[in-house]
Amino acid sequence: MSRFGSRETVAADARAGLTLGVVSVPDGLASGLLAGVNPAYGLYAYLVGTAAGALTTSSVYMTVNSTGAMAVIVADVPILHGGAGSATALFTLSVLTGVVMLALGLLRLGVLVRFVPNAVLTGFINAVAVSIVLGQVANLTGYTSDVGNRVTRAVDTLVHPFAWNWSGVAVGVATVAVILLLERTRIGPLALVVAVVGASVVVAVLGLDAVATLDDVADVPGTLPRPSLPDLALLGDLLVPALSLALVGLVQGAGVSSSVPNPDGRYPDASGDFRGQGVANIAAGMLQGTPVGGSMSATALVTSAGARTRLAQLIAAVVIAVLIVVVGPLLGSIAMPSLAALLMLVGVRTFKLDNVLSVWRTGPTQATTMSVTFVLTLIIPMQYAVLAGVGLSVVLYVAQQSSRVTLTSWALDERGRMIEEEVPRTVPAQTVLVLQPYGSLFFAAAPVLEDQLPRTAPTTRHSVVILRLRGKQELGSTFISVVRRYAQDLATHDSRLFLAGVSDGVRRQLDVTGTTALLGRDAVHMATPALHESLEIAVSAAEDWMAASSEGL
Repeated sequence: MSRFGSRETVAADARAGLTLGVVSVPDGLASGLLAGVNPAYGLYAYLVGTAAGALTTSSVYMTVNSTGAMAVIVADVPILHGGAGSATALFTLSVLTGVVMLALGLLRLGVLVRFVPNAVLTGFINAVAVSIVLGQVANLTGYTSDVGNRVTRAVDTLVHPFAWNWSGVAVGVATVAVILLLERTRIGPLALVVAVVGASVVVAVLGLDAVATLDDVADVPGTLPRPSLPDLALLGDLLVPALSLALVGLVQGAGVSSSVPNPDGRYPDASGDFRGQGVANIAAGMLQGTPVGGSMSATALVTSAGARTRLAQLIAAVVIAVLIVVVGPLLGSIAMPSLAALLMLVGVRTFKLDNVLSVWRTGPTQATTMSVTFVLTLIIPMQYAVLAGVGLSVVLYVAQQSSRVTLTSWALDERGRMIEEEVPRTVPAQTVLVLQPYGSLFFAAAPVLEDQLPRTAPTTRHSVVILRLRGKQELGSTFISVVRRYAQDLATHDSRLFLAGVSDGVRRQLDVTGTTALLGRDAVHMATPALHESLEIAVSAAEDWMAASSEGL
């Protein structure tokens, strides 16, 4: 089968593409509204992102458009709103986001998404869900508050119910009711389209002039997008939001890649999807669109509608383009409360209480990371909240891992079995003491391990401490400094430090830092395929050294 199917798949792709294309029009307008920009730019993002993503991603079914999380980040970037050149800044941001994504994809860094903890994602996505709901309170009620952030503005709105436009509230409530009702019928996938269009028709027929429409907040052009060049002078101002958008978009896209296999049963390449999303963003920015990324909800829609190949997304893009041209002049008549209610319903459904409880029960580190990310996302600009959440998770991970470093002593019992014992407080005289560290030995953990090492005492004489390092591919400079200090401390008591199970990488580090020369070449024993062979050789060498030292007394 070709990339775009065969005669047997065209009909299924056409039905799925038609469904996705029709649904994308109100979705795209709502996305632009959520981002706080001209709703047409959200619609253009759906048009261009869907087409470009279909042609360039590794995933056959991934649908690339403006996601709720990305739209909320855009809404928090001041330079994109209200001033001269704000539209150009928006398109430049899309291009810059695409460049970051494309670069990561070309470098095959799809694995980077593994370093974004689930606790951060859970806190962020659920805060985005709350932000979507709170951000649309003004559009639903018609009351505009100018205090603080979106949380305080929502609170201020709620305490002024007599200033609300209750006609608009009724339209919004009716929209949600119709969506919920129609979703139970055969036209379920088109429920939101019917609800939004129906509510807007009712507003027009009843002459509810007090209910705001898209025309009241923006000039919605009924034409296809025109080319737009990015403004390179804005790159410095847009770098942080571009990095945050790239991170969020790629993580969401990776969720699609890892959960929706291609028709051949294999899962798509994450780096290939990175590249495709990067190209889609560059194309969207060059054609007046907001930033885009892999959308789980749109992908689920097109697959559930029966898509078989990439042709479904291309047909959807054609449908969007046709609808823009044909019904474009009527888009400005869509009722704002109806779109606001649609977004609020999306926000409520995006909030995953089960995921929150799961992370909360995992442990205090994960619960703290999630909670801080959640709060920061609500109270500070979202592009900084994303990076702050990732930074916090790294700090907490380092603290957690460093506290999990343990040291045990190995010895043979009367049956010749290797057993673990508690590490003695001091190094005994004329003893071979084998120590096995567990956990990471990176810089923050090294001092923790050093505190667990047995101390030297006046009675410590002619002993050898063997530190087993099997499985450690490299050591940080902090840990090597610990090794050197401990070896020097033992040397002052006529004792030595041996290393067993040393890898090639660790040996190179020991050589270039002069640690091998400090310990003595006879003290560094390389790892072998046999698990305990290096340790046995080290013990034998230690016993020989102790015997020779005793003869010299």
